[in-house]
Amino acid sequence: MFKVAVIGASGLLGRALVRELAAETGWQVVQTAHSRVGPHQVALDIRDAQAVAAFVAREAPDAIVIAAAERRPDVCEHDPVAARALNVDAVRGIATAAKARGAWVLSISTDYVFDGTQPPYLPDAAPNPLNAYGRSKLEGERALLDASDDALVLRLPLLYGPIVDWNESAVTSLVPPIRAAASSDANAVAKPAPMDAWATRYPTFTPDVAFVIRELLTRCADGEAVRGIAQWSGDEPMTKYEIAQRIARALGIEAHLIALTQPTDATPRPRDCHLDSGRLEALGIGRRTPFDAGIGAVLDAFAREYADKN
Repeated sequence: MFKVAVIGASGLLGRALVRELAAETGWQVVQTAHSRVGPHQVALDIRDAQAVAAFVAREAPDAIVIAAAERRPDVCEHDPVAARALNVDAVRGIATAAKARGAWVLSISTDYVFDGTQPPYLPDAAPNPLNAYGRSKLEGERALLDASDDALVLRLPLLYGPIVDWNESAVTSLVPPIRAAASSDANAVAKPAPMDAWATRYPTFTPDVAFVIRELLTRCADGEAVRGIAQWSGDEPMTKYEIAQRIARALGIEAHLIALTQPTDATPRPRDCHLDSGRLEALGIGRRTPFDAGIGAVLDAFAREYADKN
């Protein structure tokens, strides 16, 4: 029996991964969560190194996937100490416990470890993060690989997928302002929605990432674990302005969107951090859902399950 611990199973990526692994026969999946602990999930604060060590010793997983992090750049910028606790120190604690158990560990990182000036970026390209989020994730990468030689950093770009609220992803967080910019009330004036048209993003579907991780776990189970640094990314470049246009089309509405051609965020962000996915592609690992299909599925699922609650 191959046993996998999913750390952060209640989050956007964690839920997609648990759903993907549920189809794998002969595997046991242990889920942890912190702020939103659901049924069949173990409550675990990964900032507590002793609790992490006890969890790993008790559950004895063969592999650990770290899908928990502070991923909001503005939050990291305002409280870098708290960001470091989750993105660096917690990763080190999990990796140390994994090594003591002899478990392979995968930790999620970000394209924001790069400055966005020379895409596409290979895994061994020199990092140069522009903000506290990118710096904390880069330190987390180094903490993981320093603590364990049986580990993999998986860098990912902007993620979207099935959600429980609009703000779970920077993609779906655009829906409320898009709707406000397309008022259906004849007596109301639609509020124009400014959208970034400066930075290029590569929105990546969480079920595709979950598929990639399952493939990596399969290799681990077969004794062929991938180690070091790998990257996975969607291959459709678009700005948030273009993402918003496609969301509006999927919603069947005409929204008044304003393209901002200069950066306006208080937290500095890179312009184009396209990740080269060649290492995984060479291993025959990967799947990409077209953005229009992916976002359509997300919007339809949300409308069915959560619209009345949000």
